[in-house]
Amino acid sequence: MPQTSRRGLLFGTAAVSAGAFLTACTSNEPKEKNSAATSGAPAADAGPGKPVTIGFAGPQADHGWLNAINENARSQAKKYAEVTLETTEGSNDTAAQIGQVKTLINKKVDVLVVLPADGKALTQVGLEAMRAGIPVINLDRIFASPQAYRCWVGGDNYGMGLNAGTYIGEQLKDKPDAKVVELAGIDNLELTKQRSEGFADALKNYPNIKLVARQAADFTVESGQSKMAQLLQAQKKFDALWNHDDDQGVGALRAIQQAGRDEFLMVGGAGAKSAMDAIKADNTVLKATVLYPPTMAASAIDLARALGQGKGVAGLSELEIPTGLTLYSAVVTKDNVDQYLPTGFN
Repeated sequence: MPQTSRRGLLFGTAAVSAGAFLTACTSNEPKEKNSAATSGAPAADAGPGKPVTIGFAGPQADHGWLNAINENARSQAKKYAEVTLETTEGSNDTAAQIGQVKTLINKKVDVLVVLPADGKALTQVGLEAMRAGIPVINLDRIFASPQAYRCWVGGDNYGMGLNAGTYIGEQLKDKPDAKVVELAGIDNLELTKQRSEGFADALKNYPNIKLVARQAADFTVESGQSKMAQLLQAQKKFDALWNHDDDQGVGALRAIQQAGRDEFLMVGGAGAKSAMDAIKADNTVLKATVLYPPTMAASAIDLARALGQGKGVAGLSELEIPTGLTLYSAVVTKDNVDQYLPTGFN
């Protein structure tokens, strides 16, 4: 999962969903007389524009979310006849990824989209691209310097935890002495710290709820199963579980079913299709998942296309695209799962 910091540079004054943003970027609706298009601000749309070559570099797709990032980038680029997408072989080795980005720079692509394996380690190559006149869309894991990118697009890890905690709080607000446990991700990642911080802050609004246990897994099915088994053994009864990641949640659900436990509700994280299917079926403890949308890669391609064509964003009055886009972490439940199922990743 991505390692990222919350950014103060938001799209307007609030986080928006990837779906809403994509609609704005690709709308084919007729433009009103007072729209940005007629007030001097060229706006990106789905109509053909000048040819743009976009270089895309991401880490190795060793997780369902990362594979969905790659698929979203490719499928979005295919929607535009004038867009050529140059992709690299994903790598978690920072030296290898730096070399791949340098290759794209030497090919003189028009725009770069980079999801770095390590934001800090790839900052210098981002600076190199920008200084070479190639604008960079920094996807999710943020570079150490804002000079290394033209626009940052990513998720809100703090908001993910906040929304998970608020959902659980609302379900348990009338239950005296409610107990909650947390199955976190990799503890040395900043994103895990931010998710846990948001979760803890949300629970502060519900004085009847206490976080009684926390275990850190590592975003794999195996770690989810083993760490959840430990939680279940240590906590004989609790009321809710928040699991940071749906991939490790597959293992967590397996451990829960093997233990024959069903006295609590479970909330997942990220938005895997398997989690949404379980929520829709409503036959397990999993009742919700909080999104960390991989559709951000599609938004990044739209932004890169707009940059390459010298356009702004439809729906905004500014001549230029924004410097940052923070995506909203929606809570998916049985009531709205059909709306989000098309975005679920395998």
